[in-house]
Amino acid sequence: MLIKFAVKNFRGFADRIEWDLSQPSNYEFNKYAIKDGVIKNGIVYGPNGSGKSNFALAIFDIENHLSAKWKKTDYYANFAYTGNPNSPVEFEYVFKFDNDFLEYNYSKNSMGLLVEESLTVNHKQVFKRDSTVFEIDSEQFKVDATVKENFKQNVNSVSVINFLTASYPFPQDHYIVKLIMFVNSMLWFKNLDSREFIGLETASFSLEDFIIQNHYTEDFSNFLAKVSEQNFKFVTPKEGDKNLYCVIEENTVPFLSIASTGTQALELLYVWIKRMTAASFVFIDEFDAFYHFKLSFEVCKQLFNLNCQVFTSSHNTYLMTNDLLRPDCNFILQNNKIKPLQACTEKELRFGHNIEKIYRAGAFYVE
Repeated sequence: MLIKFAVKNFRGFADRIEWDLSQPSNYEFNKYAIKDGVIKNGIVYGPNGSGKSNFALAIFDIENHLSAKWKKTDYYANFAYTGNPNSPVEFEYVFKFDNDFLEYNYSKNSMGLLVEESLTVNHKQVFKRDSTVFEIDSEQFKVDATVKENFKQNVNSVSVINFLTASYPFPQDHYIVKLIMFVNSMLWFKNLDSREFIGLETASFSLEDFIIQNHYTEDFSNFLAKVSEQNFKFVTPKEGDKNLYCVIEENTVPFLSIASTGTQALELLYVWIKRMTAASFVFIDEFDAFYHFKLSFEVCKQLFNLNCQVFTSSHNTYLMTNDLLRPDCNFILQNNKIKPLQACTEKELRFGHNIEKIYRAGAFYVE
């Protein structure tokens, strides 16, 4: 699981900003949102321009050099903070895999090329490389002098982790294998002005073709009825069909010709939920931009019932309720900081409190 993340000098974040998921409070309700002492589910709120989207993208930077999964083509546009473009962008990750704690830190230049990199496992350094030094645990890894010098000189900007993965036959329970598997299973997506995603898949794909090929037509219909109370009767697809069709009275029409923007967003969500069974960490940017506020609540219940870590960003304060999550799982991102609600007020927050009302009254401060 991802338990801590920090970034500095990335896009709008001139200063270091840290997100700590390892310190849940002792609330006795909605315990499903906590797993193995780590926050598993949450919603990130914040004013327009506070950096919610950029912060989520920063988390997924690790995909760009450790994974062969799908990437955002324009990711490195405006990569470094505009006010300090010649300084490196610094990333810090802490993962928990069973009893192992991995701290993976690295920095990249404004072009996205690795400059420095280090890995620590259970507070013991595994490797460290920068422009002046390359160090590696010689008890675990035998690396010749030429390779060490190449890494020190940053000859091809290859990650040391990828080099080790390609060079050593690790067992499945090795910490490097667990790290690579986790990163390969991360997923970020949005459905705003355009549909985009990072991770989990190696290529883009057709949503309707996915539903048809996996025989999910009836299940998709049931999903729409459950979360949005919409009843669509789909034509049973024939072999070779690529598009969904609905029956209305005695007429057959393409699903996309009658589906609202919100319903099409639900189709995207449905497909990703099916794929999230293989996911490790998911972040959905403005997931409910096209949803009715009650629909957003039902969707969150579906998402947070999944086994993986799932987080979203939203402006919908209807979701800021203890009936869905808890104060330590609702975060405010503002002023280059991200904090859980209980850390933004001196007031003791209990289950019976109307969190949304308190938020709208301006009682939470991010300092």
